[in-house]
Amino acid sequence: MNKRKDRPFRRPKPRPASASPKPVAKPVAKGPRTDWTGVAEWYDRLVGDEGSEYHREVVHPGALRLLNVQPGEPVIDVACGQGALCRLLHEKGAEVTGVDAAAPLIDAARQRGPEAIRYHVADARELSFLPLGSFAAAACVLAIQNIQPIQPVFEGVARLLRPGGRIVVVMMHPAFRGPKETRWGWDEQEGVQFRRVDRYLLPRKNPIVTHPGKTADVYTWTFHRPIGAYVKALRNAGLLVDALEEWPSHKTSEPGPRSAAENVARKEIPMFMALRAVSCPLPPSPPASPAPAG
Repeated sequence: MNKRKDRPFRRPKPRPASASPKPVAKPVAKGPRTDWTGVAEWYDRLVGDEGSEYHREVVHPGALRLLNVQPGEPVIDVACGQGALCRLLHEKGAEVTGVDAAAPLIDAARQRGPEAIRYHVADARELSFLPLGSFAAAACVLAIQNIQPIQPVFEGVARLLRPGGRIVVVMMHPAFRGPKETRWGWDEQEGVQFRRVDRYLLPRKNPIVTHPGKTADVYTWTFHRPIGAYVKALRNAGLLVDALEEWPSHKTSEPGPRSAAENVARKEIPMFMALRAVSCPLPPSPPASPAPAG
């Protein structure tokens, strides 16, 4: 007897309406992986729930002001880390989505909540899994200098933004804060604190050790580019810069013989740079004029 044939037919149970769909497979980005998966635990301890001191005092207030998010607006934080900015945007009433390639950081973001924020483990250079024109604003904060190449990031964001949507990109100031090629100096004769810049225009990459003095072989990459490279990449994606701001450190020196000069230099030489660009798709190039008849 064929037991399989005699087995009574059972109709499959319908899936409950509340059941979560299976995660969408994310496209794989081209280019080297430079996410912070390998140093996620260290970075999470460094940044914590609300961001580092620089995030709290300078970067996040400036980014929120430039974004000018309105209640109910859909906003995406690209390379969101453990979600410190996402949570601030949620408090402003935005509908927030966060994307980061480091799964441990997304896990940390989800654990901190709230559940209303949608998080995805995905590469910032490949955002095609998200719907076209689904966001009013986007942010990429202190992350763009750890991504190579940057053109796919801006093209992906441009695809996601509605017409007139804006993106705010915050980075260490490319002119004054290049690792290994810029440093503070002191002019003893003039009593002046200055910032020395040895290189600027040529693109380059440098390793950043994440545990100084402890584990020298654990590092991430930072990619230096001049300011014009960011403006050009944004423009080529149909994102036109309408604001550029330079932000100094909020800190002050302890009283001492050099403190006044140090404070002047700190306020005069910016630590961060922010760009805001607006979605303005470029018109198609006009057809070439026909060659004059010979």
